[in-house]
Amino acid sequence: MPREIITLQVGQCGNQIGMEFWKQLCLEHGISMDGRLEDFATQGGDRKDVFFYQADDEQYIPRSLLIDLEPRVLSHVQQTLPRLFNQENIFSHPEGGGAGNNWAAGYTIGGSVQEEILEMIDREADGSESLEGFMMCHSIAGGTGSGLGSFLLERLNDHFPKKLIQTYSVFPNQSTDASDVVVQPYNSLLTLKRLTLNADAVVVLDNTALNRIATERLHVPNPSVEQINQLVSTVMADLPTSPLSPHISPYLPLSPP
Repeated sequence: MPREIITLQVGQCGNQIGMEFWKQLCLEHGISMDGRLEDFATQGGDRKDVFFYQADDEQYIPRSLLIDLEPRVLSHVQQTLPRLFNQENIFSHPEGGGAGNNWAAGYTIGGSVQEEILEMIDREADGSESLEGFMMCHSIAGGTGSGLGSFLLERLNDHFPKKLIQTYSVFPNQSTDASDVVVQPYNSLLTLKRLTLNADAVVVLDNTALNRIATERLHVPNPSVEQINQLVSTVMADLPTSPLSPHISPYLPLSPP
């Protein structure tokens, strides 16, 4: 029996990480970047139905919602993977102004757009045979990932009280000169409270530690955001079924011959 997991990518950071995560999952399961199954993967016994569902034309589509309050990153994701995602599961705020790196702004906007986002979540949940839970990618330091992410965590916990919620939460750099967002500590603190109250498992992605791993262990002198996100996606592809869903372990990815 499938134990489906719905992924929510919230904010700029969440969608950048999510894009690399789906690239990694497609690679491991033998799915091309347009959702078609590669020839070598047709006989596999892996559980594609946990993270993907099949459309009528045999295309594999991620069980994922892409959510942001400004269109820039979502447009980049759509240009990079134009045929992979369900276009009805992409939400960008009509005004496109973002949350201005302000937790309160993101949280408040969440109240005004919740019906549309919850309708998208309900549609994905109704299309699942036996939904296991939700996985959220976001940052705790900005405005959308922290504020809107906090709002969605509360709504998910209220709307699906028996479903598990796991987050991949990016924590900001520890150095004081690494960010120009004055309210970053407040954003982080307010988000941490919601994570404590509403998430069943939180995977901490420390930006400082990720940069150190990339430079010291992988010997990348000046790691780019994309390289850091690729590192995160590798971790995510290895971990999703462990704390979230013991029912679907072992996780059996395919790899090209």
